[in-house]
Amino acid sequence: MKVLVAVKRVVDYNVKVRVKSDNTGVDIANVKMSMNPFDEIAVEEAVRLKEKGVVTEIIAVSCGITQCSETLRTAMAIGADRAILVETAEELQPLAVAKLLKALVDKEQPGLIILGKQAIDDDCNQTGQMLAALGDMPQATFASKVEVADGKATVSREVDGGMETLSISLPAVITTDLRLNEPRYVTLPNIMKAKKKQLDIFKPEDLGVDVSPRIKTLKVSEPPKRSAGIKVPDVATLVAKLKTEAKVL
Repeated sequence: MKVLVAVKRVVDYNVKVRVKSDNTGVDIANVKMSMNPFDEIAVEEAVRLKEKGVVTEIIAVSCGITQCSETLRTAMAIGADRAILVETAEELQPLAVAKLLKALVDKEQPGLIILGKQAIDDDCNQTGQMLAALGDMPQATFASKVEVADGKATVSREVDGGMETLSISLPAVITTDLRLNEPRYVTLPNIMKAKKKQLDIFKPEDLGVDVSPRIKTLKVSEPPKRSAGIKVPDVATLVAKLKTEAKVL
């Protein structure tokens, strides 16, 4: 079985982002970029399925600028067999990415598509669901455990009231949660091997997809600074302040 894994290049989660002075977006000049953590979990899960003998080939896919190839090399160092970069300088929104992935799914015919549940830059949590809808495929989101056997995937996921277990027929879309696994450390020999693995590059027009943005960002601003807390001497003062100042009682 072939598995397609989508990965996104984002600002590293350890970096404190800064808003541009003109409020048009986030400043990413000279900022460390890395693979979206949820996508790293998706690649790890695909590799584990391959190690179990369930999967035969893992294809990593990324959409964006040329530097996204570095993220794909990381995915191949973790264990992906080959990679595809859909190269474009356009701002890619979830629907455009879902359409690009749908075109690649039609081309590659994978038995399973695994994505991170969301990207840590836009936090949209939409691409996996949109891809499943476009491809008319079953989906299981926020997966915390995945087992594949006999043409079906059994997925455990967290819901508000506890845990839910779904059985879905393949091909299907699965989006990963943090509890699914812990990605392995990428070793230097594997990084060197990844440099020799196949990386194909397409343009959106090669796949017949229009990636023009549908949503316009009007303004990006820092959240308001929170004022410091205060200490009160007793409960009576606390209740009084909640009534008169906070007006929550």
